[in-house]
Formats: sequence, structure tokens, C-alpha cells
Amino acid sequence: MKLVIGNRNYSSWSLRPWLAIKQAGLPFEEIAIRLNEAGTKAQIYKYSPSGKVPCLIDGDLLVWDSLAICEYLAEKSPSLWPSDARVRAEARSVSAEMHAGFSALRQSMPMEINASKPYDERTAEVLADIARIVAIWESCRRRFAAEGPFLFGRFSIADAMFAPVVWRFKTYAVELPPASRDWVEAICGLPAMQEWRAGALSETAK
Repeated sequence: MKLVIGNRNYSSWSLRPWLAIKQAGLPFEEIAIRLNEAGTKAQIYKYSPSGKVPCLIDGDLLVWDSLAICEYLAEKSPSLWPSDARVRAEARSVSAEMHAGFSALRQSMPMEINASKPYDERTAEVLADIARIVAIWESCRRRFAAEGPFLFGRFSIADAMFAPVVWRFKTYAVELPPASRDWVEAICGLPAMQEWRAGALSETAK
């Protein structure tokens, strides 16, 4: 398999399937394309019919949406979703909510790992997005803490979908309650997340 991604410092959508495939231990080749440069779009169109990243290539199959890629990876590695059907349904629900929602947060607090931008003047819409995300994290950790350090105990696609928010909250100095802080520490402690961050710092140093 090949995974086409954008800049690590900015491309939150690329991080999600990249983290999932890393955690699943599936072999893949990475194709990195620097965004917002002359020729970027043409480069992406060589791989992705949508003209956007990420895009997964598996033989003659193309999958060009972050959540769809994660679902495809779960077909190969079912442990990417919780094994219990009811828990799995909830994990899919919060993943889809992250995938489709929180537009105010995305617009006002874009992912920029190699930055520190304490952001005091948050709009009501941004505050509402933050509150909803924290509510999801707190609810998951309250009920599944005994089963492991991630949202539903063991690492799942839900963790991958919310991973870019971790970098956003760090960049913009969002304060979190204890259970959410513990989850943030757990996901930031993953070697894959450390590898992604190191790559983001390397990109911006060039």
C-alpha cells in the first residue's frame, strides 16, 4: 500500500489515516507532497482523483477520504475498531462527528504543530466546539479507563480521528480536565505521534 500525505505540520487529514496504519502495523510506502506550492495540485492529481490528500493506493484501488481510508484499513486490521458491537457503534459515531463537524474550531484553530499561539479571544462557536470535544473525551475515558489509556480503552480509529485536535489544543493552549489530559498524554506518547511531530519540526526547519 501507498499513502499520499501532505505537510505534517499542517495536514490534519493526512495524520488520521497515517496514525491508524502505523498503529495497525500494516506495511506501506509514504508519498509526501508539500502543499500550497506551485505544482502541488498537479502532483496530487497524479494519485488522488479528488485532488486532495490523503489518498491510499492499494494495487489498482484508490481510497481518497481519511475516514474511508481508516475503514478500509480496519478491514485488514479489525483491531482498529472496538470488538464489542455497541462500543464499536459509538466509536464510529464520534469518529464521524469529528470527520464532519467542528468547523469553527478548524477555521479559527488550524493545526500548526510547530507553533505556540495562545488564543484568548475565542468565539462562542469555537468554545462550543471545544466543549463538545472535551465532553466526548471525558465521557469515553470515564467509561473505558479500566480497559486502557485511549478513548475506548485500546487504540482505535476514534483516537486517530481526534489526534490532530491534540496538536491544535497544544498550539492554542486549551486547558483540559484531568481525564482528557491523561488521554492527550497517552496519545502523544505513541512513537508514531512522536515521529509525526519530529517530521513536522523538520519540515518547518527547512
